[in-house]
Amino acid sequence: MGVRVVTSGIGFSSLERNQGDGPRIVAYGRDPYFPGWPDTLQLNYAEPKLQDALVSELLRIAEQCDGVRCDMAMLVLPDVFERTWGRRPPEFWPRAIAAVREHHPAFLFMAEVYWDLEWVLQQHGFDYTYDKRLYDRLRDQRARPVREHFLATPEFQRKSARFLENHDEPRAAATFDAHVHRAAAALTFLCPGLRFIHQGQLEGKRKRIPVHLARAPVEPPDPALQEFYAALLGCMADPTVRDGEWRLVECRPAWDGNWTWDGFIAFSWEGPNNRRMLVAVNYQPNRGQCYVRVPFEDLFGETVRLKDRLSSAAYDRPGHDLAVPGLYLDLPAWGYHVFDMEMREGGTCGQR
Repeated sequence: MGVRVVTSGIGFSSLERNQGDGPRIVAYGRDPYFPGWPDTLQLNYAEPKLQDALVSELLRIAEQCDGVRCDMAMLVLPDVFERTWGRRPPEFWPRAIAAVREHHPAFLFMAEVYWDLEWVLQQHGFDYTYDKRLYDRLRDQRARPVREHFLATPEFQRKSARFLENHDEPRAAATFDAHVHRAAAALTFLCPGLRFIHQGQLEGKRKRIPVHLARAPVEPPDPALQEFYAALLGCMADPTVRDGEWRLVECRPAWDGNWTWDGFIAFSWEGPNNRRMLVAVNYQPNRGQCYVRVPFEDLFGETVRLKDRLSSAAYDRPGHDLAVPGLYLDLPAWGYHVFDMEMREGGTCGQR
């Protein structure tokens, strides 16, 4: 049987296999915008028996692990599949996910998804969807789009998989300057959702390795970055962040005409036993000032200790001032704080 590669004018790649009953075209998987991936084989989701077989395969997989990551999951959506291949399949994901959950209720589905179709796949039953939009906005190093991204509904936030690198993206240490990297990591991994950390990221590896390779070049670790991530992982493991309630916090100008407040992003966590955490990042390439309006009403009449989890900084502030006008911050470019909040005179805020 002879094999040759053929490509059409619209970027469709395939393998043409000459058999006794005539040529058979086997298509590479692809999306509507790029040529096919030569290491994949496209399946026809418009064929009901094919969908039955894939549901059976998912059920078999669910017997062996806790969840699956579905590569380019949006390509199976009827509109996308029809635009790519000219055939409209019935919905696959709602049916497949429901079938698996009937036998394995706790099985997790995570979708790699782009083109602002994250919410659609969440509605189809996915537990988590890639948040590429947040990554892109952090990479662009503009605070306002990042802050506006956090205005999404709580349900969307909880189901978003946050990352600074993965096997398809450049390494974070090679993409972000060291100071920007740390500020972006604080925002990415201390907001709600699934925190997705790639192999080698914590050590500061800079070379992206194709998934087909079984080995990688030796790269010396970055001790300062390792120390930062060790402290950040401690914050992520805190029950306040794991099980608490998150909210975006208002930032205000420090004085009339002070435009640098717009470079700040701040949010709070309130966890079990009334423990609280405040995260504030000056996500801009210049020093900035602002007031962060702390959203806890029971601070009036108390003195609050703010102790930074990522540095040695610690401050005592009157609770009233934290609410009105707010916590005053003056931070260098890409500066950040992750404050534990503890009552110093009565109250229970953050007591241990």
